[in-house]
Amino acid sequence: MRILLIEDERELAEALSAALGKHGIVTDHTMHLADAVELTRQNLYDAILLDRRLPDGEGLSFIPELRRTGKYTPIIVMTALNEPKERIEGLDLGADDYLGKPFLVEELMARLRAVLRRSPELAELKITAGRLVIDPLHLGVTVDATPLDLPRRELLVLAALARRKEKTVLRSTLEAAVYNYEEEIQSNALDAHISRLRKRLIDAGAGVAIHNIRGVGYLMKEE
Repeated sequence: MRILLIEDERELAEALSAALGKHGIVTDHTMHLADAVELTRQNLYDAILLDRRLPDGEGLSFIPELRRTGKYTPIIVMTALNEPKERIEGLDLGADDYLGKPFLVEELMARLRAVLRRSPELAELKITAGRLVIDPLHLGVTVDATPLDLPRRELLVLAALARRKEKTVLRSTLEAAVYNYEEEIQSNALDAHISRLRKRLIDAGAGVAIHNIRGVGYLMKEE
């Protein structure tokens, strides 16, 4: 899963990004509404976490602007402005949920899962391929109901390939599923993840194979 975090408290943003990363979530962070608009033009996000008090304006103004572009990405407002009138204002403007600060990461994760279940694009959260069943929200992978333990980034690569099984997936698409836009990506990092993932899938008898499409990306096929 990849989300956009619009939050001007840098320490909170860094802590949230690290915590969400442990749940297999890649987080792009910005402090400014103008940058957020541009990021949503360039990238597809599964969800957006939005603060209200931002350096260049009221965070709620971002919601109708995004909806006018035809994007209905789930948005959770998370803010210290948490009086009933303020919550009603946020929900009426199109937020999918409203979370007052401070909050537990576990509650944020539960709310993320809830809004994603309501998203038409993500109605079917579990992904199947061969004998694999992948639950990206709970970081779970099984082969014939037996858990398969994978490092977080290998799991993200696996989920991105399995969602598009039998189709070639561009390297840039896979890198976007694994790294946020601020991370420096080593030239062979993705290939290393794929190599290790291939071996684990073969050892587990997962019933899928990952093929290299030279110069383009990778393709997962069921065996």
